[in-house]
Amino acid sequence: MEAASARGDSGMTAIEFVLLTPVLFFMIFATVQFALYFFADHVAQAAAQAGARKARATADEQPGAWRGEAQDVVDSYIAQLGPQLVLAPDVTMLQPEENTVGVEITARVPSVFPGLDLTVHAESSGPVERFVEDVN
Repeated sequence: MEAASARGDSGMTAIEFVLLTPVLFFMIFATVQFALYFFADHVAQAAAQAGARKARATADEQPGAWRGEAQDVVDSYIAQLGPQLVLAPDVTMLQPEENTVGVEITARVPSVFPGLDLTVHAESSGPVERFVEDVN
């Protein structure tokens, strides 16, 4: 009896391997895609925060030049932290109110799945820093 049951299960391991291997590969690639997306999101957020810090610090001293300086800081951060992760960044300088400045970044993320188009969005803004002399 044992010989008959052993013969009936002889190909089950190969069939299970063939059926489960694509699922395993999909899970591995999904994990890599998840990591790429969140790392790119962190790079974009760090670049937006750095650009906004520069804009807040220089907007009062140089009313028009802060945009270029903030853009340079954003470009530098992206180049240092993730030039292959943050693809085709669209950087916008924000000035929603008179005393507020900021940076907004939208960029594509590389994909391990064909046809998957992911984007990250980061925004950071704050009040313009002003030096006020003490009159007393």
